[in-house]
Amino acid sequence: MRSIGTTDLSVFPISLGTNVFGWTADKETSFAVLDAYVEGGGNFIDTADVYPAWVTGESTSETIIGEWLASRGNRDSIVLATKVGMLEGLKGLAPGTIKTAVDDSLRRLRTDYIDLYWAHVDDHDTPMVETLAAFDGLIRDGKVRHVGASNHQAARLAEALKISDEEGLARYVALQQPYNLVERGYEGELREVVVREGLSSTPYFGLARGFLTGKYAPGANVDSPRAGKAAEYLETERGPKTIEALARVAREREVAPASVALAWLAAQPTVTAPIASARNVEQLGPLMAAAALTLSAGELALLDEASRP
Repeated sequence: MRSIGTTDLSVFPISLGTNVFGWTADKETSFAVLDAYVEGGGNFIDTADVYPAWVTGESTSETIIGEWLASRGNRDSIVLATKVGMLEGLKGLAPGTIKTAVDDSLRRLRTDYIDLYWAHVDDHDTPMVETLAAFDGLIRDGKVRHVGASNHQAARLAEALKISDEEGLARYVALQQPYNLVERGYEGELREVVVREGLSSTPYFGLARGFLTGKYAPGANVDSPRAGKAAEYLETERGPKTIEALARVAREREVAPASVALAWLAAQPTVTAPIASARNVEQLGPLMAAAALTLSAGELALLDEASRP
């Protein structure tokens, strides 16, 4: 288990992303994935009120997770994270929006508290101090244990932390941002802020929309809603080189390329638990294997060199 920042949240090294619940995974399949994740030692579930409303028009992922938690009776053993700010009708981080959204999420999740509540996007239209005061109020009310920032740039994240310190408000304890072998923009100012302020990172797109699973190759026909976007990585110079390096390490370790890609990510400075989703139990296997895979210095260097911009 790993700790998120300086909090008491102890989490499995791989967080289960649930944006596919109610989209490419129906309720029965989602329950099976959740059961298998927990049986494998997992405890860190990541969702959002907007998952996958772009398809269903509703917060289906939260509803499915809530039904699962109620049926399994295991809420206290789960570190539950959800987000606010992107759902139609509740966009942004105005205090009223946050207060309405958190109550809606609590109802759907069938719980009276959220372990980690994310500001899903930065809101430049709402004074930051108002947003942070609203989050602070949720913590004082016991509805939320900790808050984090998702999709925030370095300067804005630093500003938010400074305001929290000056005003005596709850601080963001973690950052959620895209990061993987072929998207390494995090390795700069943003990571410097995370290091300096003692935060943790729980990056998403850890498998680059499926590209790093090893199923993408020149000429390959992949049946996935993300296939078109993932295939774009092949058009970059480092895309094929990264796939080749991943395949080499995977063969030598006798694991799936996805396991290697997530193990590389989990080994990076500040990263506590990469987020990865699975449409079915079969896809979950390599994700769980990544948690037990420790790459050697040589393997990390090989992957770093192949994927570096």
